[in-house]
Amino acid sequence: MAEMRRFDLVIVGGGPAGMAAAVSARENGLESILILERDSELGGILNQCIHNGFGLHTFKEELTGPEYAERYADKVRELGIPYETGAMVLDIAEDKTVTVLSAAHGVEQIAAKSVILAMGCRERPRGALNIAGFRPQGVYTAGTAQKLVNCEGVSVGKEVVILGSGDIGLIMARRMTLEGAHVAAVVELMPYSSGLKRNIVQCLDDYGIPLMLSHTVVDIKGKERLEGVTVAAVDNTNTPIAGTEQYFPCDTLLLSCGLIPENELSKNCGIALDPRTNGAVVDSRLETSIEGVFACGNVLHVHDLVDFVSQEASTAGAEAAFYVKNGRTPDETIDVTVGNCVRYTVPSRIHITEPFPDAHIRFRVTGVFRNTSIIVRSGEAEIFRKKNRILVPSEMLDIVIKGDKLKGLSGEINVSLEEEV
Repeated sequence: MAEMRRFDLVIVGGGPAGMAAAVSARENGLESILILERDSELGGILNQCIHNGFGLHTFKEELTGPEYAERYADKVRELGIPYETGAMVLDIAEDKTVTVLSAAHGVEQIAAKSVILAMGCRERPRGALNIAGFRPQGVYTAGTAQKLVNCEGVSVGKEVVILGSGDIGLIMARRMTLEGAHVAAVVELMPYSSGLKRNIVQCLDDYGIPLMLSHTVVDIKGKERLEGVTVAAVDNTNTPIAGTEQYFPCDTLLLSCGLIPENELSKNCGIALDPRTNGAVVDSRLETSIEGVFACGNVLHVHDLVDFVSQEASTAGAEAAFYVKNGRTPDETIDVTVGNCVRYTVPSRIHITEPFPDAHIRFRVTGVFRNTSIIVRSGEAEIFRKKNRILVPSEMLDIVIKGDKLKGLSGEINVSLEEEV
């Protein structure tokens, strides 16, 4: 029997998060690293995102998804970081033994001193949406359609309705239009879009595609092939309003109804998950409830910009390197709780230790808010305040609490919104 392979750090996922984490770990002095990627090449979801808009924060220039991925893949190769593609991770044990299936090694177990989870996210499927009707050909998730069109050169349809205004759906509205299809409407259940404002302008407004807010698809017509969908307005409880139905003949329905962190591996190995994000509960070092296992990117919480994924993953790589060299340090921590109009925060706990580094807190709000302030309090003491003209759920917010404000705190801090008067 072959001897078990051993690495200081095993990274599960070779997308932007996994590659950025690997580069950071190497730059922080860790030599024994392995990236495991289940696809045939590094890059993850970016390989099918041929539109531009990536990299403005990280590389100070506008890149397509494949170009952004290639920048990091080149860094991985330049630094000599080993990676294996076509490698499916089946299990991660609490002692950080990773079970992998690959053509090169069959089923094997790899011993790791530290693990970084960077598996990304998946789309919410039709089965989770409870739409009445048969399951005809022509109903796709937006990401599946994107891969078919951009990577396989397949035309998925000519008359299109899109349910959900997530960024992938908005981008596919433009992409389908450029492919010669007619996009009749983008239908959104909520009274606001779940995509970035720039994508609404560039992908819908510029092409005259209507965005129907507070509407949803209530019926699908067609048994073998999609023939059309019925759309209705909804009330403030998201219940369809009788008499508002509109029928759209179409041969394609794209679903862009949210992304879910890919956390089956995390669940199986007993990592505590946050029900609000469906990602792991982590501290300010991005360490999960299992010592030496870290999480970053969309498997932790869904990001709107890949640049933020890379930044977060760089932190995870540096912290994993520190852990391998020094083990877990018994620092004091404080909890981060959510207050008025804040849906979740990452992290859920902050280390309070000298030299008291600044702490990033990322979060999303629960609705659209104008002229409000983000406030962080420790008890009655206010340690952070920032006024904002508008806050929307589609944009992940990132605030920085200065280290000197954290010094001497105990218990918890609370993040909330407050209306300006």
